[in-house]
Amino acid sequence: MMATNGQKLGDVTVDGTPPRAGTSSEERFTFSTQPSVEDIRRLQAEFTDERDWNKFHQPRNLLLAMVGEVGEVSELFQWKGEVAEGLPDWSDSEREQLAHELSDVFIYLVELAEKCRVDLPQAVLRKMALNRLKYPASKVHGSAKKYTEYKD
Repeated sequence: MMATNGQKLGDVTVDGTPPRAGTSSEERFTFSTQPSVEDIRRLQAEFTDERDWNKFHQPRNLLLAMVGEVGEVSELFQWKGEVAEGLPDWSDSEREQLAHELSDVFIYLVELAEKCRVDLPQAVLRKMALNRLKYPASKVHGSAKKYTEYKD
C-alpha cells in the first residue's frame, strides 16, 4: 500500500521522521530498525573517505567535535526550563533542529568508536549487564542515588 509523504508507516513516517509521541503513557517510543549502527558507521566512513578527511578524523578531534555538538544540543534546551517527554511545546522547526544536532552527536560517537576499535553495540550490552549488577531493581526502584550510596 502506498502512503503519502508524512503518513505513519509503523515506527517511521514516509519522509523518514519518527512519529510524534503518543498520548498514552503506556506507549513507548521506538527507533526504526534501519539503518543499523553498522550501516551508519559504513556511511560515515564512505563520507569521510570521499573527502580525504581521515587525517582530521582522529580520536581526539572526533571527541572534541562531538563535545561541540553536545553543546549545540544543550543550547536548544538552555532557556526552556523543564521540558516534557515528547517535546509537546516544541515547534516542528525546533524538533528538526534537535534531530540534526543529535544526529551530529551520534555520527561522531559512532566514528569515534570505530577509530578506537570499540564495537559499540556489544559494548552497550556489556555495560547494561554491569549496570544491572550495580543497580539491582530491588534496591534502587524509584531512587536516583548513585550505586555507591546503597547499602547491602
